[in-house]
Amino acid sequence: MSRPPIDLRSDTVTRPTPAMRRAMAEAPVGDDVYREDPTVNALEARAAAWLGKESALFTPSGTMANQIAVGVHCRPGDELICAATSHVYVWEAGGIARLWGVTPRTFPGDGGLLTLAEIEDAVRPPDDPHTPNTRLVTLENTHNRGGGRVHPIAEVLAIAAWARDRGLALHLDGARLVNAVVASGVPAERWAEPFDTVSICFSKGLGAPVGSALAGSAETIAGARRLRKLLGGGMRQAGAIAAAALHALDNHVERIAEDHANARILAEAFAAAPGLALEFPTETNLVWATVDPELGTAADVAAVLKARGVLVSALGGQTLRACTHLDVSREDAERAAAEIRAIDPEAVAGRSRSL
Repeated sequence: MSRPPIDLRSDTVTRPTPAMRRAMAEAPVGDDVYREDPTVNALEARAAAWLGKESALFTPSGTMANQIAVGVHCRPGDELICAATSHVYVWEAGGIARLWGVTPRTFPGDGGLLTLAEIEDAVRPPDDPHTPNTRLVTLENTHNRGGGRVHPIAEVLAIAAWARDRGLALHLDGARLVNAVVASGVPAERWAEPFDTVSICFSKGLGAPVGSALAGSAETIAGARRLRKLLGGGMRQAGAIAAAALHALDNHVERIAEDHANARILAEAFAAAPGLALEFPTETNLVWATVDPELGTAADVAAVLKARGVLVSALGGQTLRACTHLDVSREDAERAAAEIRAIDPEAVAGRSRSL
């Protein structure tokens, strides 16, 4: 009997553990739009406390949480500052402009990690009728397209102080903030402290099947709740999925260190494989690699690995990403690493010629 493929495409592919399924099945529920779901209420209180904020809102997705944050901080005609490779700009279907009429102003950053030096002159003159109103700064930690690296706390604090001095709001896309917490040893509330709003995702490294949260002041989250309803995110007996997130917060935080260790095994393999090179140092659970055009394309390499039982993502003509998670064991990582090291340039070239 053949073994199932090792799925390294994303940390969103995890399946609930048996213990998580039991928690979901046994969760007390109510109508969350009426604020009567005890499990959702418990999750929102737990998420707010973990992030050191007054209040939190359970949302179906990280994209919705981020977009709600843009909506509560900005008005049509405003401008937000973000990295050119940030999730809120690249991977949220143009919601910044389409939903809120907000203009993104992007900067390359240090491999996607914004620095104060490049944005310190970015605020538009408030009395100039020709320009949008600079209103919001968004950071992403860890930064997905920056190799899953942790945004250095000193740089985060410097940007936050600069933004505060200029009256700007701050949002943290913390979809993988738990990875930053585990990798850095800096508590979640310390990472979240400088920001007006923070989003976290339960369905990535934490391994829940669905859901995110947006945290901030009680006043901000009250406004966010209204926008969640506007976007169709008002859920009813959502405790069945909120229970999975609560279980993850109770049981899956510390084990994320295993994902980071497994990612380093993969990173060593990508660095050693013919025609492949690491694009960034591997700090957490994401491994980004580039494919030498002489070897082929990222899609060619991904297809060859798929045939060998390893699934990775081709996220650009010459760019691959592999992601470790709850469903990838140490044995899986070592087996995948062996397949990566054994990539046959002739097999890649043969696939390229057949297309």
